[in-house]
Amino acid sequence: MSLQTSYVSGDTDKPLLGMTIGELFDDIVKKYPDNTALIVTHQNVNWSYRTFSKRVVEVARALMAIGVEKGDRVAIWSHNNSEWVLTQFASAKIGAILVNINPNYRTHELKYSLNKAGVKFLITADTTGNMDYTEMIKDIIPETLQELEELHSEQVPSLKKIVRFNNYDIPGMMSWHTLLKNQFTVSEEQVKERQESLDINDPINIQFTSGTTGFPKGATLTHHNILNNGYFVAERMEISEKDKVIIPVPLYHCFGMVTGNLGCLSHGATMIYPSEIYDPEAVLKAVDKYQATVLFGVPAMFIAELELIDIEKFDLSSLRTGVIAGSPCPIEIVKKVQTVMHMPQMQIAYGMKETSSVSTQTKRGAPLEKQLSTVGQAHPHVEIKIINQVDQTTAPIGQEGELCTRGYSVMKGYWDDQEKTMESIDGEGWMHSGDLATMDSQGFINIVGRIKDVIIRGDINIFPREIEEFLFTNSKIGDVQVIGVPNEKNGEEVMAWIKLKEGEDASPEEIIEFCKNKIAHYKVPKYIKFVQDFPMTVTGKIRKIEMRTISVGELDSENTD
Repeated sequence: MSLQTSYVSGDTDKPLLGMTIGELFDDIVKKYPDNTALIVTHQNVNWSYRTFSKRVVEVARALMAIGVEKGDRVAIWSHNNSEWVLTQFASAKIGAILVNINPNYRTHELKYSLNKAGVKFLITADTTGNMDYTEMIKDIIPETLQELEELHSEQVPSLKKIVRFNNYDIPGMMSWHTLLKNQFTVSEEQVKERQESLDINDPINIQFTSGTTGFPKGATLTHHNILNNGYFVAERMEISEKDKVIIPVPLYHCFGMVTGNLGCLSHGATMIYPSEIYDPEAVLKAVDKYQATVLFGVPAMFIAELELIDIEKFDLSSLRTGVIAGSPCPIEIVKKVQTVMHMPQMQIAYGMKETSSVSTQTKRGAPLEKQLSTVGQAHPHVEIKIINQVDQTTAPIGQEGELCTRGYSVMKGYWDDQEKTMESIDGEGWMHSGDLATMDSQGFINIVGRIKDVIIRGDINIFPREIEEFLFTNSKIGDVQVIGVPNEKNGEEVMAWIKLKEGEDASPEEIIEFCKNKIAHYKVPKYIKFVQDFPMTVTGKIRKIEMRTISVGELDSENTD
């Protein structure tokens, strides 16, 4: 294959799965009843598929018993635990739409999300770390202080019931224990009847965008969207019922619940949650203890794991593959993951919530250079094109432009937001990503950056990713992010935020000298800022807009002094 323009269509050798999540779930349980389905280390959970199925049906019966109907929005607000995944599959069996709430949200964001999706039932953690979910709910729904069978909230009118992960009820909030006691008023046959009434194109999940700019939008996804996406990610990784998969990424995100949970389910593999909140040492302990074969993570997670001083004490030899996704991963990090972490078949994936999420992925057998430097090729049954930003035509091979996706994976739209939907999905069904990319003649795709992240210095477009990749070759640098900051003369100048490796020391002058005569003069950072961490969403995406705001304030202050 040698492409002439930047358009490609993924292979169709294997057909799409034409079933609901509940139907596939039941098929897998029948096929692998004694396989380990779920391990949750911090809860001492170790369930076979037979036991897991029993628990899922119990939750499904209980949800129906408290009034959950097909199409009702059921929100879950929690970090990773067994209750989360039970709710995911139970809601899918009875046709409720699971609304994923970022567990780092505070009251303002929670209230917005509940109202935007018209949530009727909220399932929530009690407390986690320094987060007191119960008290935050009381702040926005003071009616919970009363003994009520059903809520009537002024601030969240749609909300009728709240279930809290605890063993005892409090006013306005039912415990998880009490929820499960309700199951006995609904039979397994009634769950089966509800499941059989569902269609593969029914909406089943609302994923809120990260909200790095403006209010989050709710990407509405169907059984067909997310079940097939999880299946084909696992297929490309050659996952089987013998694999044990470490899932340290948040379940509320597509990476966790689709690539992780549904990818495992679709092949009868084992889901392993190493900790409630991401902990690099817990991840490697779980790999060692369970002799895991697959590991997922965003770049920041793999960087943290590689930086563990005692990484050698963990036996990682059982690992063979995994996925790095969520944001572009530096080539040097991919190389270390393949060697130091014994993952020669490590794959890179790219996508977005609006496309369920993975659209491109590297695969075994591809040239090493392509595995390291690209995000792979189009997924099965998915079309990808790169378009010229000016006239929207398909770009020539190798030319930078906006990446667009079309196919089964594209969302139904943003929940209750037709205007934003039409801005993102054009009349021909193409989802516009907002990402700048290039495609080569073999269909390999390279993400250059976000359209809004491009630095314009004078009349030159500078792509941060290129400078970041170069700076990663400096042995002192552990992580780096490049942004543009305003400049009166040139419009923008390059600024690098740098996180040094533990024990290393460097000056701005040293970094600038390292760049000179190795990259074009206009790419050499004018400003260097050393940091311990970057502003980041819970899914590992860097908040560059926040970095710019901080940097502009600091530079203005320096110029004023």
